[in-house]
Amino acid sequence: MENKSETLVTFMEQEISESDKPPSTRPRPARHWRVAVIANVKGESTPTLPNAIDAGAEFDKWETIQAIQAAIESDGHSTIFLQADITLPHALREVCPDVCFNIAEGLGGDAREAQVPALLEMMHIPYTASRVLANALGLDKTMTKRVWRDWGLPTAPFQEFVTGNEPLSPEMTFPMFVKPAREGTGMGMDDGSIVYDKSALYNRVAWVIQTYQQPALVETYLPGREFTVGVIGRHDAPLFSRKSQYYHPDGFLRLPVLEVDNHNTATPGVYGYLTKTLHQGDEGVPGFLCPAPIDEELAARLQELAIRAHQSLGALDVSRVDIRLDANGSPCLLEINTLPGLSPGFSDLCVIANAFGWSYEDLILEILYLGASRYGLLQAAEPIHLTSLRTLVSIPG
Repeated sequence: MENKSETLVTFMEQEISESDKPPSTRPRPARHWRVAVIANVKGESTPTLPNAIDAGAEFDKWETIQAIQAAIESDGHSTIFLQADITLPHALREVCPDVCFNIAEGLGGDAREAQVPALLEMMHIPYTASRVLANALGLDKTMTKRVWRDWGLPTAPFQEFVTGNEPLSPEMTFPMFVKPAREGTGMGMDDGSIVYDKSALYNRVAWVIQTYQQPALVETYLPGREFTVGVIGRHDAPLFSRKSQYYHPDGFLRLPVLEVDNHNTATPGVYGYLTKTLHQGDEGVPGFLCPAPIDEELAARLQELAIRAHQSLGALDVSRVDIRLDANGSPCLLEINTLPGLSPGFSDLCVIANAFGWSYEDLILEILYLGASRYGLLQAAEPIHLTSLRTLVSIPG
């Protein structure tokens, strides 16, 4: 008679052998969901920064939204797109979605990425990714760095300029890097962001404040290599994951580290807006190396640092953390994206997932299922599948 251990091994081997099939593995919802994909669309959502040439850079293309819908529908669910603007509350009442896949950047305000999560919570509608506070904090780079500093996480010395007339803190040393405190996608960052004296510093700070209508964040410039690390998971994620065998005991994946090589780009040393709009083959595009050509010790250090950065802000399920090495080769946290880009084959997290061996559908459905599980839309898997099986079967990671 087959013993318990043999049965568990057989079960896990069957799960692994079926990993290439269409997504139909556990856990399964009781029924198919109506999923609303919520986003701001380039060319249709109106940016609120009239003086900035890169206003609206974070908005998504139709191709990305359609790819997300196709990935969700591949598992049998139905989808509808909803624009993240003033029409959203009415649209949500009409559609009555079971769960929302949120990638909305928001329209204006100092915490615009928290607008849609706040609305969904007020209307008691389930949604994916981080909640209100984490999205608000993650967008505000200064507040993020203050939290990291209080957690004892490494980050470069920094100072926020609100009026542009503040005296320079004595802990700051040149060269420095200047950027808007509450933007993403490299907005307000170009080869003029690196400053080498007070005159250039205050000129750049004044330009950021006037152009982006928000404080300027100034950091000691980090001259080392730049990396970005995807974070997927939470303490109980394996209980609801379609691919629980890839998770570590702490509930997080250890995804490959991506290195951004900025040495010979359109803006050398700066991963800014212009370079983020370029595609592979374009002149001046950065090099994207995944897995990064680094030793295992550094890779593990970057992965753990990214997870702690994610947890310190209360981020949920998915994020992407940018890290750069200082002059001594020590990693320092730059910023976090609690709503990382999801353009297939292009966005950093998608490149990382592909290097990990996951398809675009795998990534999107993982985010969907982890989000839905927070609201009781999925029944948890039996804990034995998450603990005993890993010791019985040799699984990478």
